[in-house]
Amino acid sequence: MRHVAIVGSGPAGYYTAEACQKTFGEDVRVDIIDRLPVPFGLIRSGVAPDHQSIKNVSRRYEAVALTDNVRFVGNVTIGEQVSIDELRALYDAVVLATGAPADRPLDIPGADLPGVVGSAAFVGWYNGHPDHEALAPVLDGPGAVVIGNGNVALDVARILAKTEAEFAGSDIVAHALEGLRGHAINRVTLLGRRGPHQIAMTPKELGELGHLARAVPLVDAADFPPIEADAELEPGQRKSVSLLRDFIKQPADKPIEIVFDFFARPVAIEGAERAERVIVERTRLTPDGRAEGTGDTYAVPAGLVVSCIGYRTSPIPGVPFDTRAGRFANDDGRIAPGLYAVGWARRGPTGTIGTNRPDGFLIAEHLAEDLPAASAKQGRPGLDALLAARDVDVVTFRDWQAIDKAEIGRARAGAPREKFTSVETLLGAREGS
Repeated sequence: MRHVAIVGSGPAGYYTAEACQKTFGEDVRVDIIDRLPVPFGLIRSGVAPDHQSIKNVSRRYEAVALTDNVRFVGNVTIGEQVSIDELRALYDAVVLATGAPADRPLDIPGADLPGVVGSAAFVGWYNGHPDHEALAPVLDGPGAVVIGNGNVALDVARILAKTEAEFAGSDIVAHALEGLRGHAINRVTLLGRRGPHQIAMTPKELGELGHLARAVPLVDAADFPPIEADAELEPGQRKSVSLLRDFIKQPADKPIEIVFDFFARPVAIEGAERAERVIVERTRLTPDGRAEGTGDTYAVPAGLVVSCIGYRTSPIPGVPFDTRAGRFANDDGRIAPGLYAVGWARRGPTGTIGTNRPDGFLIAEHLAEDLPAASAKQGRPGLDALLAARDVDVVTFRDWQAIDKAEIGRARAGAPREKFTSVETLLGAREGS
């Protein structure tokens, strides 16, 4: 029997558990450990609440979780209640699937002003992540700036622009819906260092901006190269650029404008006691495709600034960390004997949810090569004894099912659920209180 501990219950964690089952059959026991009392990681707290079809992949993870040789161990923080060294002593393999939950820092003057938030915090706020329920973003000014040209930036802009009626069928949490109700923002500016051909926005997400009830996307035709240059793009990128070209033709006849400001690099955020404006430097592309400043600057009014420039894995004591890359130091997923990384914790925050599936099978292949067929490790019983001795309140998958049922039962009309947004309320729902 092989004993495997996976730290993190998001897509990378469950795909790795599934891969271990397919690789080892009944000859494996997998414990999926998470610091939160709820599973599924960014499926629950990262995917936009109005993208419910994407969240359906959690049914696949649930099928894995309900098998006899995989279990969920929630409400356990690695590095605090249990150390990595202790896990390595108990299990044949420890796989870090912790994702990249921290914002990449916005390293410009004024980034610490009130009103400036990272996308992990802002997305966590409207998705009900316990770490961010108290965020209370400033939404009382006419201008908002979203820094970035990827899908997360699109999510943030769309959430700010939607009417309350357009959230029907979503699982946006009540405190976010209340905070967004009647906000004063009428202009959302998306800042991108490079041009339309360099965006990291996919067609589906980009196309949604063209169908909002009270918001219109605005694009400047002067930012585009000749249309013949689009033929050199990959098909998906070409479709996205085509959508941007279509936005040029849309009349600015709605109360909220979503402005694509290309060739624009934020260099400072200014304000007396909170963010009031973003100072932006105009850029141009170098021959090798980088953005360089031109020295020309201008100000964009903004009471809210959301930085969507990427994510970083959170370090864990005792695990080598690549500070520059923002992930665990690893060689194709191997960190040290018996210690591995998978998903964003392995490769950085790139790829889609589905990209984590082949990543999980890569780690399962490593385990098949590295682990002996028979194990002298304690595995699951050893962890249970350790947690019991430390009086850790462990949440099981059965507990999660009770929480899930309670969230579904308290949903507003038309919504799939109303999430509990603190650890305390999650634990209380498990107990039916």
